Amino acid sequence: MDKKLTIKDIALLAGVSKGTVDRVLHKRGKVSKKAYDSVNAVLNEIDYEPNLIARNLKNNKNHSISVILPDPTYDAYWLPCVKGIEEAIKEFRAFNLSIKTHYFDPTSTKSFTKVNESVLGLSPDAVLLAPLFYKEALQVVEKYNEKGIIVNTFNNQVQAEEIKSFVGQDLYRSGRVAAKLLALFSNKGQFAIIHIDESYKNAVHMQEKERGFRTYFTEKGVEDSHISTLKLKNSTIQTKFVNFLDENPNLEGVFITTSKGYQIAKIIAETKPNKIAIIGYDLIAENVDYLNQGTIDFLIHQNPKRQVYLGITCLVDHFIFGKKIPDTILLPIDIVNSENASFYME
Repeated sequence: MDKKLTIKDIALLAGVSKGTVDRVLHKRGKVSKKAYDSVNAVLNEIDYEPNLIARNLKNNKNHSISVILPDPTYDAYWLPCVKGIEEAIKEFRAFNLSIKTHYFDPTSTKSFTKVNESVLGLSPDAVLLAPLFYKEALQVVEKYNEKGIIVNTFNNQVQAEEIKSFVGQDLYRSGRVAAKLLALFSNKGQFAIIHIDESYKNAVHMQEKERGFRTYFTEKGVEDSHISTLKLKNSTIQTKFVNFLDENPNLEGVFITTSKGYQIAKIIAETKPNKIAIIGYDLIAENVDYLNQGTIDFLIHQNPKRQVYLGITCLVDHFIFGKKIPDTILLPIDIVNSENASFYME
C-alpha cells in the first residue's frame, strides 16, 4: 500500500473520522478501544511514519543548545570545533533551534565555573560541554540536572549519571596506542610523559592517557622507574626541559599528552644531536610542520571538529526526531605521520 496516504485515506480505511485518526496519531483526547485498534491496524498495514519535521515546525517549539568550549585563542586545538559548530548551525537552520557558543579560559577553573553559571542563568534545553576540570564539571552538571537541562560531553569523559552522552576517543586506549608507537623506537625503554600548561590534578584526559601509557609498558615488563612524568608550564618549559634532557642522556622517546608537542619538538631539534622519538596529539599547524620535518614521529588525531558536530547532532536528533541520545560515541584513534598527514588536512 502507498505509504503517502493522507489522514482522510486512513480514516476511510479504518472506518472512523479524521478527528479520531488525528487523536490516535498525536495521542491526545479520548478514543474508544475499537476505534484505536482499527486505526492502528491500518497504520501497521501501511507502515505509516509521521512527518516529524513538519510536526516540530507546526508546534513552533524553539529548542536551545549551549555549547561550552575552551577559547581557541588559548589553544589552537579547539579552533576546528568552531567550524564544526558552524556546520551544524548551517545544516539545521531550517529547524526551530538556537545553538550558541560560550567560551572559557582552558587554564582557569574560575573561568570554567563562571561561564557555566552564566549558561545556567539562560536555562537552555541542553548543554554540550567540554569538561576540562573534573571536580568543577561534576558540580555544574549537578546544577544543570536540577534545572532539567540535558548535559552531553565531548573530548573529555566525566563519569556522572546526570550526563546523557559522551562523544570522543577512549583516552585510556589512546595512551596505550602512544606507548606501542614509542616501543617501536625503544632499546632500553626510557621515556617521558609530558603534560604542558594544564592542571594535571583536574585534567582527566591527561590522567587517562598517562594511565594507558604506563599500563601498556607495565604489561610489557618495563619498570615504572624508566618512565618519567613532567608537568611543564609555558613560562618555564625551556629551562626545565633542557635540564631534564641533560639529566637523562639515555632518553629514547617522549609522549606529549596535549596539542603542544611542537614546543617540545622545537627544543629537541635545537639541543639534541641524537634522535629522540616524539608522539603527540592533534593536527595544528605547528605540530604538522615538525611532523613533516621528521622531528615529530606520530600525531594522534582526535578530530575535535567531528566530536562537537556529532555532539550537537545527537541533541538535534533527540529534539526534532525524538531519537534516544546514545550513551557513548567513540571516534577512531587515527595515527598520523608525514606520509598521510595531507589526507587529514582541510
